[in-house]
Amino acid sequence: MELKDLVPAEGSKKARKRVGRGPASGTGKTAGRGYNGQKSRAGGGKGAGFEGGQTPLARRLPKLPGFRNINRVEYVPVNVSRLDAYFEAGETVDGDSLKAKGIIKHSDALVKVLGDGEITKSLTVKVDKVSASAKAKIEAAGGKVEEPC
Repeated sequence: MELKDLVPAEGSKKARKRVGRGPASGTGKTAGRGYNGQKSRAGGGKGAGFEGGQTPLARRLPKLPGFRNINRVEYVPVNVSRLDAYFEAGETVDGDSLKAKGIIKHSDALVKVLGDGEITKSLTVKVDKVSASAKAKIEAAGGKVEEPC
């Protein structure tokens, strides 16, 4: 069997209806659209989203979804396992050192240290926020946490 031998199954292909081809065709003159009215004309019809004159759903709903809190504060999360991997014992962890090591993109970004993983080195952590589990792990390793007031 070759590509040229492939043919569609019998009865699966149906010729499209050719309308407006004379009175003997069965769909001549008005081409099956009737005599008058909106749907008999070119471009006729209501259009997508038309609801019979009622204000459409797209106009009843607010423009943007959800609620956006203008006072929301976003923190860049950094786990203690990353601090353990990137920093040596005795080093200070702050925005500038995190930026220098490539952990965060901007040194002025707000950083929160989270407690995922283990830490074995004593570090001085000076970031915006530290979770309770991260603080416990850092202090257990001999480090200290200095949060801004």
